[in-house]
Amino acid sequence: MNFIIKSNFITSESKNSLKTYENHYLVCENGVISGVFRALPEQYKNLDIIDYKDKIIISGMTDLHIHAPQYAFRGLGMDLELIDWLNTYTFPEESKYNDLEYAEKAYNSFVKALKNSSSTRACIFATVHNDATAMLMDMLDKSGLITLVGKVNMNRNCPESLCEKDTYIDNTKSWLESVSGLKNCKPILTPRFTPSCTDYLMQILGEIRNNLPVQTHLSENLSEIEWVKSLCPEAENYADTYYRANLMGNNSIFAHCVYCTPKEIELLKQTKSYIAHCPQSNMNLASGIAPVRYYLDNDLNIGLGTDIAGGANISMFRAITDAIGMSKLYMRLIDESAKPLSFAEGFYLATVGSGSFFGKVGKLEKGYAFDALVLDDSELDNINKLKLTDRLERISYYLEDRAIYAKYVNGIKI
Repeated sequence: MNFIIKSNFITSESKNSLKTYENHYLVCENGVISGVFRALPEQYKNLDIIDYKDKIIISGMTDLHIHAPQYAFRGLGMDLELIDWLNTYTFPEESKYNDLEYAEKAYNSFVKALKNSSSTRACIFATVHNDATAMLMDMLDKSGLITLVGKVNMNRNCPESLCEKDTYIDNTKSWLESVSGLKNCKPILTPRFTPSCTDYLMQILGEIRNNLPVQTHLSENLSEIEWVKSLCPEAENYADTYYRANLMGNNSIFAHCVYCTPKEIELLKQTKSYIAHCPQSNMNLASGIAPVRYYLDNDLNIGLGTDIAGGANISMFRAITDAIGMSKLYMRLIDESAKPLSFAEGFYLATVGSGSFFGKVGKLEKGYAFDALVLDDSELDNINKLKLTDRLERISYYLEDRAIYAKYVNGIKI
């Protein structure tokens, strides 16, 4: 479908600057942006125009790390640290997804929330259960969102009900085959994290990978890191447990990276792997404060994740503002030379930073997928006339997803 949208547009111009187009025309052809124009070129005169008047249209945002089965208990257990939280809340909840009736009810709630959120794309953890994961993927495929979903792999240090033991390879292969025909939702290999995956399991995943994307966790919590050292004494560091299994690369996502060593950071950069910064989760589970300024300034691939339910809020606007706030704490408490993130940088992480994992995604520029949010800030009392970027900042801090008036993914209004 080809059409034109007239309104005010905001997109990232660079890592630290925003570009605005006031009262411009955006042309979308076959889901891709053909250009943004002050005056409409003659060649597009016959296309339908949708006029959003004084609303604000921004690039779509990508949630680089979120757990679908945890949506049901978001906001609980926020007084616990990671390992205790997993054992007390996460593993008991994920065990329920062997029951397809429960899984259907819970995943319907999650998909509805994600569809109505500020995320246009997402990378999602499911559970170890093949049938429930396939059900989730079918729901997401029909939602219009573009997503990657992983059936989780675990074969140690987890409840019996979630431990795949010797069946993980057959389970993974049959799951991949069962979801091969989906259009909008694709599979992503998902070893939960090193403590719950033996070296052999990860080696097998690396062997069957065949360029499939990968998502997992890395250096989130100090106790977790010490645990990995005891489990994998032959590994040079935590990241090395993945590297040796061929699970790092430019289509691999490592959530958190709060305490990465210089060697691990160099490995992430060398392999062009992605970091999913999850500020609210790192705060809620008392994990720590990731050195986002260092990652950004040193050109590592980095984006944002909500990390439901370590993070209690599914809004990517909240992820932006939390990332900014946590960077201020990093500057004040850890390294005074580390300049806090600006709003433009936080927005970049949520759009271009995360979106680039999917290709030309995250900008309102020619050649990019038309993923966009139409925002209405009329609820705010803008007594003084504000710049477009100021209006967007206020939306991010005060309205969040409540400002969403319309949402487009690949040029389709969903």
